[in-house]
Amino acid sequence: MTGILMTQVSTPIIGQAAWLLGKIMDGIYRVMDLIGIHNLGVCIILLTIVIYTLLMPLTIKQQKFSKMSAAMNPELQKVQQKYKGKNDQASMQKMQEETQAVYQKYGVSPTGSCVQLAIQFPILMALYQVIYKIPAYVGSVRDILASAVTNITGVNGYTDILQQFITDNKMTRVQLIMDGSKATSNSVTDFLYALSPSQWKTLAETSQFAGFTDTLNSTAKEISHVQNFFGLNIADQPLTYIKAAFVGGSVLLAIVAILIPILAWATQTLSIKLMPQAAQQSGDSQQDAMMNSMKTMNMVMPLMSAVFCFTFPVGLGIYWVASAAVRSVQQLIINKHMDKIQVEDLISENMKKMEKKREKAGLPPQKITNQAHQSVKNINKIEKGSSNTDAATRAQKVEESYQKASNAKPGSITAKANMVKTFDERNKKK
Repeated sequence: MTGILMTQVSTPIIGQAAWLLGKIMDGIYRVMDLIGIHNLGVCIILLTIVIYTLLMPLTIKQQKFSKMSAAMNPELQKVQQKYKGKNDQASMQKMQEETQAVYQKYGVSPTGSCVQLAIQFPILMALYQVIYKIPAYVGSVRDILASAVTNITGVNGYTDILQQFITDNKMTRVQLIMDGSKATSNSVTDFLYALSPSQWKTLAETSQFAGFTDTLNSTAKEISHVQNFFGLNIADQPLTYIKAAFVGGSVLLAIVAILIPILAWATQTLSIKLMPQAAQQSGDSQQDAMMNSMKTMNMVMPLMSAVFCFTFPVGLGIYWVASAAVRSVQQLIINKHMDKIQVEDLISENMKKMEKKREKAGLPPQKITNQAHQSVKNINKIEKGSSNTDAATRAQKVEESYQKASNAKPGSITAKANMVKTFDERNKKK
């Protein structure tokens, strides 16, 4: 039972990330085993907390960019309005230059949040794969099933027996992977992991497996123990418990099962509400349409996750609830942190980072300063008679943030950039 399981995701990057997360999950399980706790549901919660904690710096960076975007949007809209209806090449080029100048003024890139998303997305997708296919990644769980798999695959015609069992029990989520005419050991492992306690009992009663009934019963007892979470089997579906309640099954378990989708909806709704909200209608029809689409998606996604939770394994529901709860706590912390940060401070911080990057690239830093300074004149110009005092105040503060560089340490890059800027201004006066 060693080696790479066929059920592991093979998608580049996501596959590697899933392998690493599987190792972390296995490590969490082993640590818990040392203190006498054998519960995959708790492991899923702990893994979720660990991963989202590690991703928190990226989340903060992403929301810093969002805060900068909120400050930039009025200026970007001015540029768009200035060139509205002008489709000639010269106008389009000028619009692009002025738009870029706004971004440079605030010290950010147009693709500012894309890097964070590009890192987060494969990790979160990999986390989903690990939780959905635990035996494929967690060696400790695979070891529990190893003896049963060895015995089953030693029976002649075991593939047909298992396939018939899957059909009879309507196990729609399980699919045997074939190697020639036989199911692979890895897919048999996944099959056993997906069994409910009652299905384990039925499997042990299969006549072809009579020679190792005790092995199947002992394996069922051990795997059911680690899969148990408040009476629910994490490999089972909440809908199964709800249906069972109508034919004499436990009503209490059905209530617990219903709580999974409800909590998934509630926690995700809370997480979305705690996120910084986008500005109101901007007047730009395209942008407003995108904002409305986002609002609709924010309403629909929690509802969709609740619906999915009824037919997906309980383990995935636990993950969705845990991840949304962790994000909510993180967002409360981030919101308090972001409230203390001024846009001007972010600009100053971004400009310092940009100067360091330009230094490493061998580019002169004053080009950033000069271009940003020019953008203040061209883009943030307040027309005569305008009452937009907020924009004027922000433009002044932004300009002041650049002027802070005048107190730069002698001999530094910033100080040299100021010398060049002063020289240029004197020449212009002449």
